[in-house]
This record gives sequence, C-alpha cells and structure tokens, in this order.
Amino acid sequence: MTKLSRDTIRRLRRELLDWYDRSGRRLPWRIRPEDRTAGRVADPYAVWLSEIMLQQTTVPHATPYWHRFLRRWPSVEALAAAPDDDVLTEWAGLGYYARARNLIACARQVAEQGGAFPASIEGLKALPGIGDYTANAILAAAFDKPASVVDGNVERVMTRVFRIETPLPKAKPEITEIAAEIADPDRPGDYAQAIMDLGATICMPRSPACGLCPWRPDCAAQSAGVQTDYPKKIAKTAKPARRGIVWRIERDGRVWIRKRPESGLLGGMMEVPGSDWTAETPEADPPVPAIWETLPEVRHVFTHFALTLEVRRAVAPEGWEPAEGIWADLDRLDSYPLPSVFRKVLVL
Repeated sequence: MTKLSRDTIRRLRRELLDWYDRSGRRLPWRIRPEDRTAGRVADPYAVWLSEIMLQQTTVPHATPYWHRFLRRWPSVEALAAAPDDDVLTEWAGLGYYARARNLIACARQVAEQGGAFPASIEGLKALPGIGDYTANAILAAAFDKPASVVDGNVERVMTRVFRIETPLPKAKPEITEIAAEIADPDRPGDYAQAIMDLGATICMPRSPACGLCPWRPDCAAQSAGVQTDYPKKIAKTAKPARRGIVWRIERDGRVWIRKRPESGLLGGMMEVPGSDWTAETPEADPPVPAIWETLPEVRHVFTHFALTLEVRRAVAPEGWEPAEGIWADLDRLDSYPLPSVFRKVLVL
C-alpha cells in the first residue's frame, strides 16, 4: 500500500484545488466557491437527481434530461406525486431503467419523510437506488461534508499517479484508502468534485492531457510514459448473445405497443410486442395473420448481453384490435416510455 507523507498530501490537495478554482467545470447543479461567496447553496434534490442520472451516463447526455426534470418537477414532492408513466417517459433515452424505478421510489420515500434528504452516509444509503459511491457524492456535493468519492474517473487518476499494478476491481480497496487519505477535510465538496473533474476532463482514458494536469509532477505513470496502460483491468469475457423477433403492427400512422411487466429488465416500460429473447432465434407466430415485411435487424447491447432483433412489419387487418396495449402515434414517440431498443425498431 502506497504511503504518503503529510507534505505530499498537503501539496496534492493544494495543487488540485487551485486547479479546480481556475478550471473546474461549471455544471448547473454544482455550487462552486464563487457561488458560495454570492450566497448560493446547493439544492440536495437537484444534486441527487444529477447523481442518479450520471450513474451510467455522461454529463453532456444527462444535462438536458436534468433540466427537463427540474422544469417539470421542481421539488422532490412534485416528483413523488408524478405518475410512474410520466417519469418513465421523461427518462427514456437515459437507459438502465431500474434507475428510473428507484428514482420514483426514492422521491416518494423522501417526500413521506418530510421532503429533506438525509445528510449522512447511513441515511442516504437507506434510500432506494443510492449505493456507497452515490451516497458519498451527494454528501460532498449537497452538504459539503467529508466523503470518500471513488468513481471510474478517480480510479483512473489514482492508478496512474501512484502506478498501481493491481488490476481492477481488485485494486478498489487500495484506491479507496489512498483517495480518502488525500481528500481535503476543509473543502470536502470542492475536493470531491475536483478529483472527478480531473479524471473527466484531463486524465482521460485514451488521450490524457498530461500537460494541463496539476498532478503531473507526482504522476508515476506519466513519468514512465505509460499512463495509458493504467488502470490495469482483468480481461472481460465476451457478452452472451440473444436473439428475438418483434412484430411492428401499424395502422393510420400509429403502431401497437404494450406495457412490459413491472419486474425484470425494462420493467414498466412500453415495448413493441415480440418473442422471448433466447440464444437462438425463437420459433414465434405473429399475433395476427397479415402480409409481413422483413425490415433490417436491430442490434442493442445491454449490461449483460447483446441482443439482435428480427423486425417484422405489417398493416393491421381491418377490424382487428389487440387484446392489450395501445396504438401509439409514430410521430410522437417521445410521449411514451419507450426504451432505446424499441425506439430503434420504430425508426427503421
């Protein structure tokens, strides 16, 4: 385990925070030093919303969603009172839809408890959808309390600066210990956001901007010219492949969609009806006799598998109505909680 002197820790803190004060990102949910001077304080609801969106999404992609959510539901009480389908519709495109269901459950739990987010790690982790990293990030950014914030950006910075040879995820305990040792107790919120900014904007995976990095003099990997070799990672196994068929049935500019079961993958979202997803293309009969056209296949990658969908399209026979679901306007797909995989099916 890397041991740091007090002088080294003080220097690293000072250099990072000086850089952050000059060059840190201006994000709409973030309170920077100049904001505090002007009397602004962080909104825990806005910070929580950003952190949930950013769990699996980049800042540029998440920011427009964050603005739309706040315009529509400006408080946790407003979000808690919203119908599930409205929230899922606004979430569509952010992916990982279990996060949206946890978002709804968390908002309702906080609202039931008086509308204030807890200002402790234990209290935050007791809420749906908030794990160790997210709890620490909220604690630092919303409440300016000491926290151990270690995400992928921080892991990359630490493994490069200290040239940690242990591959991820085995290196996480060592990284967490070093990160906690360096974290500034006097400016915990700024430090947490500074170290994340350093990884996101300077210490990038493929093309780190080492010439702009405040920690360049201390970076062991950069000194050896091997910075892009870190972090070390255990080789990933190939994702299993699954296949399925979807039936795109249209009528007068509308398409038949239905709601998926509440539990399981994409639970509670809408879908283009189809077969199960299996290792081989399943045997599946269409839901109605019609003249079926074969469209290009749709490919989509989930966390644990890669999916290929064979798409069949037909015009609904005169007088036929499905036993479940709705007819959705093809030119208003944003009005429905459709996951990205089914949006791909409907834009062919």
